[in-house]
Amino acid sequence: MQHDRILILDFGSQYTQLIARRIREERVYSEIHPPTRSLEWIREWAPKGIILSGGPSSVYEEGVPTTHKGILDLGVPILGICYGMQIIAQMEGSEVAVGRREYGRADLTVAEPGDLFHGFVPEEPTQVWCSHADHVDQPPPGYRALASTETLPVAAFQHMERPIFGVQFHPEVAHTPRGEEIISNFLLRICECRPTWTAGAFIEESVASIRNAVGEGTAICGLSGGVDSSVAAALVHRAIGDRLTCIFVDNGLLRKHEREDVERTFRKHMGVRLVVVDATDDFLEVLEGVEDPEEKRKRIGHVFIDVFTRVAAEEGTGAGHLVQGTLYPDVIESFSTGGPSQTIKTHHNVGGLPENLPFELIEPLRELFKDEVRQVGRELTLPEEFIRRHPFPGPGLGIRVLGSVTKERLDVLREADEIYLDEIKSAGLYDEIWQAFAVLLPVQAVGVMGDNRTYENVIALRAVTSRDGMTADWYPFPHDVLGRISSRIGNEVEGVNRVCYDVSSKPPATIEWE
Repeated sequence: MQHDRILILDFGSQYTQLIARRIREERVYSEIHPPTRSLEWIREWAPKGIILSGGPSSVYEEGVPTTHKGILDLGVPILGICYGMQIIAQMEGSEVAVGRREYGRADLTVAEPGDLFHGFVPEEPTQVWCSHADHVDQPPPGYRALASTETLPVAAFQHMERPIFGVQFHPEVAHTPRGEEIISNFLLRICECRPTWTAGAFIEESVASIRNAVGEGTAICGLSGGVDSSVAAALVHRAIGDRLTCIFVDNGLLRKHEREDVERTFRKHMGVRLVVVDATDDFLEVLEGVEDPEEKRKRIGHVFIDVFTRVAAEEGTGAGHLVQGTLYPDVIESFSTGGPSQTIKTHHNVGGLPENLPFELIEPLRELFKDEVRQVGRELTLPEEFIRRHPFPGPGLGIRVLGSVTKERLDVLREADEIYLDEIKSAGLYDEIWQAFAVLLPVQAVGVMGDNRTYENVIALRAVTSRDGMTADWYPFPHDVLGRISSRIGNEVEGVNRVCYDVSSKPPATIEWE
């Protein structure tokens, strides 16, 4: 089935990925692409609608991202957001004013609800989130203003004959409470998209695609016990059955009891062939003395493939395909889309693999966000304990032990992390949190235990709430819970005398420390 789809042209906004996620929530497929895509490419891609994202640039700066004016003549509905609105205004002959900075909440007053603001009451203020300096004071010729704020006479506009719209605020962020309605109106009322992008449809199409890719061959899957690899394995197993061999690599970078839990549970629930290999020494050897996180990722990725190749040969699988649980945010964060967005970090699943990979990659979840993966897992009847698990990175504790990675430092972190998660679950808070983990810092601090002065390790605790992992806020623990966690770590983990809590949001920080 050909799904209706929305093309997002990325002009560098930190919120571009949120636009894609909000569209997916309406069960409409979306993809992010650079604004340099040609008109011919766009016509061939055949979107039902196009969204021009925001961005940090001014339309008057040299070398800023832009797009072909002919995009407005494709006959496809277009919505410009913030910088995207300003590009439309400039291309259509209106002046973009410079320098009236508006950042944060504002009250939007809708003059003409129409299709974009369907359901809004005229002249009744509603909160929106702004982040801009440039703005539009007069709509372009042939356009009319739809809404305003106290400082913006044109906070939204619409072409009077063609389905071209612009909004100066960000409907995709949570700080615009009715933003989802605006996006839904654009998708369903203006673009007339069919809401067919569902977990069931994705599974059906993915199974057919995997069967076509593998043919009569075989595949191996790196099973970590996390949500992504579990769902990827279940999906491929549904497609090719016993021709899939799952390999669980104990890389020495796992959480406490991880290996035992995965081995026990997957043999019980998955019904697939599972091979367990202890490669701790291989990984720790290549990580010795390595402190740079990108270098850690690359080395872990290389050893991972070496181990896989060796085990596959020993098991006689003859596998020609490697299954990975790469997600859409991994792809977005690892590589620029070709537009102005910046690479944040290389993900183990995406950028840590050698060029001469001896397998064809199968990444069935590459188009999905995390919550979509969870829903696919439920459709595949995976145990809820897997579906609810917090994300765990491919490099494991290797990027949560900051600085040099040793067995001793890993053991310290493992003990602290187990206490942390145990207390979160005991307090009934685990499902409220998107991701929680402990980090071992590459510093030591002075402390006092009994009558003795100590100089020992510092543990940082991280817990965030998020809808999709693209942005995140730190979780406001009750003080008594944080107190119990700190007390237990200090008393029970040898070599730790100080516990800190990370109150950074994403952005400016990332969720992981490395």
